[in-house]
Amino acid sequence: MEKFKLVTTFKPEGDQPEAIRVLTDSIQKGTKFQTLLGVTGSGKTFTMAKVIENLQKPALVISHNKTLSAQLYREFKTFFPENAVEYFVSYYDYYQPESYIPQKDMYIEKDASINEELDQLRLRATTSLIERQDAIVVASVSAIYGLGSPDDYKEQIVMLEKGKDYSSDEILEKLVRIQYSRNNTDFVRATFRQRGEYLDIFPAYENEAIRVEFFDRTVENIYRIDPLTTEVRQKLDRTVIYPAKHFITPRSQLERAIGAIKAEMEEQEKIFKEQGKVVEAHRIRTRTLYDMEMLMEMGYCPGVENYSRHLSGRLPGSSAATLLSYFPKDFIVFLDESHVTVPQIKGMYRGDRARKKNLIDFGFRLPSAYDNRPLFFEEFVEQTNSIVFVSATPADFERQNSTVVAEQLIRPTGLIDPEVVVKPLGTQVQDLLLEIEERVKVKERVLVTALTKKMSEELTDFMIQKGIKCKYLHSEIETFERVEIIRDLRKGVFDVLIGVNLLREGLDLPEVSLVAVLDADKEGFLRSQTSLIQTSGRAARNINGKVILYADTITESIRITVEETARRREKQLAYNKEHGITPQTIRKDIVDILEREKKEALNEVEEAVFSVKKDLEKKMKYSDAELKKTVRKQLERKMFEYAERLEFEKAAYLRDYLSQMEGSAAEEVPEAEEKDE
Repeated sequence: MEKFKLVTTFKPEGDQPEAIRVLTDSIQKGTKFQTLLGVTGSGKTFTMAKVIENLQKPALVISHNKTLSAQLYREFKTFFPENAVEYFVSYYDYYQPESYIPQKDMYIEKDASINEELDQLRLRATTSLIERQDAIVVASVSAIYGLGSPDDYKEQIVMLEKGKDYSSDEILEKLVRIQYSRNNTDFVRATFRQRGEYLDIFPAYENEAIRVEFFDRTVENIYRIDPLTTEVRQKLDRTVIYPAKHFITPRSQLERAIGAIKAEMEEQEKIFKEQGKVVEAHRIRTRTLYDMEMLMEMGYCPGVENYSRHLSGRLPGSSAATLLSYFPKDFIVFLDESHVTVPQIKGMYRGDRARKKNLIDFGFRLPSAYDNRPLFFEEFVEQTNSIVFVSATPADFERQNSTVVAEQLIRPTGLIDPEVVVKPLGTQVQDLLLEIEERVKVKERVLVTALTKKMSEELTDFMIQKGIKCKYLHSEIETFERVEIIRDLRKGVFDVLIGVNLLREGLDLPEVSLVAVLDADKEGFLRSQTSLIQTSGRAARNINGKVILYADTITESIRITVEETARRREKQLAYNKEHGITPQTIRKDIVDILEREKKEALNEVEEAVFSVKKDLEKKMKYSDAELKKTVRKQLERKMFEYAERLEFEKAAYLRDYLSQMEGSAAEEVPEAEEKDE
């Protein structure tokens, strides 16, 4: 069995050793719930990695959005380069769920754009969980949504061994059954091709293809090859090809399922007719018969997930298989930013059911579609052994249910939490202006949180009139513009950034020494204790960090924020004094992200052209068309590699470059510079 091996130069510091010990002991004792209370910058991901290494158990790490999931994925890939670290999030670039609006008699068909790279990563995650014990999967809440049964998935694998006899037709039939298609011209993922004695298969979850070499009916050799050049990468004794989709059903089970679907259709049709709903009765019959025919002929149909209960043979009301079903019995779950992730998991079911109710009531779907649903939170908890809540601000649920709370308040840099002071509302704008002027003098930056978008825009205009270089940031600002705004703030192009809720999480700005919260006593989501503590953390990267809460009333949230921050500061200061640590503001390079990514991607273009040109020169002859075609394939492969590593800016640049190549037949391939041997 492969073992988890943490590869890093970091060593546990501060209160990390104690947090690692407490969590390790708690999980070993079989404790269901435990919390890692770690402040911003305390190395929570490193602590999680050490716990995984100590326990040697597979792990599922769930975050509440794709961006944070991607960051965690990169960090765990760095920590565990020799183990299987996988990424599992929704594979839709765009998703419009199937729905019906009775008031307008409007049926909206499901419309989605599937991201092929994310689909590949999802398939690779489940494959790793089946094949290996040393797997870590970083996921979004997509992990609690229905997925094909792991038993059916494993039952449909195609296994080939060197020296054994196989019927070629039988192998091809099996590949088609598990959703692979034959394509002798465009060899891409989830396809296969046969050329003489060679059978090439490109697994849906891999970057390399498999070549099977036959002598008559006997498998003579098995190779792992480059899908572009067919260069042999590795010689194998056996290979296993997993299905190209998660929803795969054996033929015998499919026939039984279709019988059950037909019976439910006839029952629902009868109910509609008894209620005088002739249109609905006709609708459910025609739609279901079409789906049944597709299932019989293709083994798949649009919206196949709505029949998951019948296809898997589950009882009405029971939960579907999910990503959790692919894990071995004993695994660890980490819920990152649990104060957001737990409520999100709890809320998924209700929204899903409300949408399906109209589809079922008006004959667009059978009642069994209700059972294609995300897990209830109680089901999620039941299907796990140990859950670690990870947050700087754990909510009541985490605190009340956790047997142990491992605190991680000491930062390796020695930085302490910012001082929090409360000032009156009446003069908040004038006082803020004076505070900003003090920070501008020493070239430090300021973040301000306002209650509304309009207020943030109006306050920005006021500050500009007073000679303060200022910008606002809220949800209507495009993603790339946000990146530029944050970069310009760090560079000192302007000094003050005003926002609403975007300043709570994800901003790492060492130059910021002041965070001001306007109207802090307006109790609500944006002024809850969780939001206030998270917002305060934005000033924790600078030794001069300070937080001002403008309020006339000391709300419960303000009281808890002030007291909790004071408690943390006391512990951090005592640790620094005991160990002779002098805190230093974090030094972080200011990188122009877009230009850097573009430059690195351009280098890849030049390298690819040079490499291909040298390759073809060895053959003594080549045409411009041949060069261009080969370069295009090389760049496509590099683009997919970037996307797989979640370096989307580089991938996007290569995509744009390839589009330009496609758009102009006369466009010349850029001339490669001469390079030394």
